[in-house]
Amino acid sequence: MPILRDIFLAMSKSTPMRDFVVNFPLSRRVSRRFVAGETLDEAIQVVKKLNAQGLGVTFDQLGESVSLESEAREAKDGYLRALDAIAANRVSSQVSVKLTQMGLDISPDRCLDNMRQILRRAKEIGTLVTIDMEDSAHTQVTLNTFKTLREEFDNVGIVIQSYLYRSEQDMHALYQLGANVRLCKGAYKEPAEVAFPEKKDVDANYMKLAQIFLQSNGNSTGAYLDLATHDEKIIDWAREYTTTHRVDRQRFEFQMLYGIRADLQRKLVSEGYTMRVYVPYGSHWYPYFMRRLAERPANVVFLISNLFK
Repeated sequence: MPILRDIFLAMSKSTPMRDFVVNFPLSRRVSRRFVAGETLDEAIQVVKKLNAQGLGVTFDQLGESVSLESEAREAKDGYLRALDAIAANRVSSQVSVKLTQMGLDISPDRCLDNMRQILRRAKEIGTLVTIDMEDSAHTQVTLNTFKTLREEFDNVGIVIQSYLYRSEQDMHALYQLGANVRLCKGAYKEPAEVAFPEKKDVDANYMKLAQIFLQSNGNSTGAYLDLATHDEKIIDWAREYTTTHRVDRQRFEFQMLYGIRADLQRKLVSEGYTMRVYVPYGSHWYPYFMRRLAERPANVVFLISNLFK
């Protein structure tokens, strides 16, 4: 399946393919498997249903790598509206933000200003903002931006990807900082010079990195870990490890993507674990949709089967 993964990742960056898929009559209906809707109101209704099942949420307003400051400002305003909607509807939700969507590649200073506005509003309503990690070309600047914002705000988190060689060093530094970290495997195509090419090595590194935060004295720094994975082997490992080592369940949570393994999400809630669902919404759904197809062959089967319904 690595070839199929590479094809979908390449498609995620193809403008002609994006135009074809977005305009294909059934695409929007099929994409709803992974995307909560194109409007904020649609997404809020999904959050209400998830909350009713005991599931927490983190909102993602889809979009990345804007080319104009006006686009970054529009994206920032969209997040402010989302935070207002979270408060007005009294739903349990955090938000997740990509820095390139906030103008990182245009003006780092403008990006910081946009993030400060989002974090101030999130602070007012008592919720967390997690900075999503993008491709490896943005890893260091993303971490630098996070650390700058962390000096001003305690309601900001960061994502680390286990397929990068550098992530062990980054996790140790973030642990010492007492950071809130979402640990995922990584969804971008990266060269072997910076990332493990084999899944087994990515998985092994994931568990190694998790232990940095889950070790017995982890609570001393206030570090908090989001175990973002649908891999049952890793989830079973985490359940066994945290039970054996008596890790306080207030120090970690499980996270999964909207539309994937809802049965497992509900099972974890029934067992008393904190379970949060990553809920994306918005009109810029194409790149996200392609990456979800690249991650799991089962998602491709779902797509094909729905085209004939």
